[in-house]
Amino acid sequence: MRLFGSHLRRLVRRPATLVTYLLLTGLILLIIVAVAAASQQVADPQSSLAARLILTFPSAWTLTLAMVVAVGGMLALTYGAAIAGAEWSWGTLKTAVARGESRARYTLAAIAGATVLAWAGTLIAYAAGIVGALASAAAVHITSATLIDAQTAGDLAGQLARTALAIAMDVSIGYAIATVARSQLAGIGAGIGLYFGEGIIGIFVPQIVKWAPFAATSAMLGGGTTAVAGAASAASSARLDPDLAVVVVVAWLVLAAGFAAVWTERADING
Repeated sequence: MRLFGSHLRRLVRRPATLVTYLLLTGLILLIIVAVAAASQQVADPQSSLAARLILTFPSAWTLTLAMVVAVGGMLALTYGAAIAGAEWSWGTLKTAVARGESRARYTLAAIAGATVLAWAGTLIAYAAGIVGALASAAAVHITSATLIDAQTAGDLAGQLARTALAIAMDVSIGYAIATVARSQLAGIGAGIGLYFGEGIIGIFVPQIVKWAPFAATSAMLGGGTTAVAGAASAASSARLDPDLAVVVVVAWLVLAAGFAAVWTERADING
């Protein structure tokens, strides 16, 4: 708990945390504003209706969350990579080990701290998105019969829980990649490559890629919520059952965090 609190206090002050928060929130608001503008300018009735649906409540609750996860998943991956890379490039891990800290506990505490802050950033962006949807709807004169109903509230609670799991997995994978690379830039680049590469490979071998982390996340969240991975999965009949996908995502989360801890335990940090 002491290590976890120490990591939280340190990570809150990291520029990567603020930049990730601002980037995610800004992108979500930009998308919503663009959707509001498109809803007034698109000539095709079906396209206009689809655009207006994102600004109409209660459907806006789940659609906005889907947008946050689609953008936030990759940012959580890069955030985890940035935090792990800094541990090596700034020498903080070496200093902690010199104080007698357990390498594995230190690594797992760092992943936990980064995950909590990634969750916080996701909730901030989601809240901003809902406010932006309400404001945009008022600006383009879109009215809703009700703000939220019982069914939407129940569905939203489950989706938020699964979103938290997906974000935790993304952070852990990013952290593990950058731990191997020992570099922020290399870790971020490799993480982004894995994120989009999985979706491209999934077009050719969907039966195999459906077990991969981001395809499993897409299946767990209902599909189409993890950028390229979601698009590739949606284009194929190969997709895991949502409940099975939860188990697969948990497995990837544990595997990534455990791998990072074991790698750090065995790594040479004296150089």
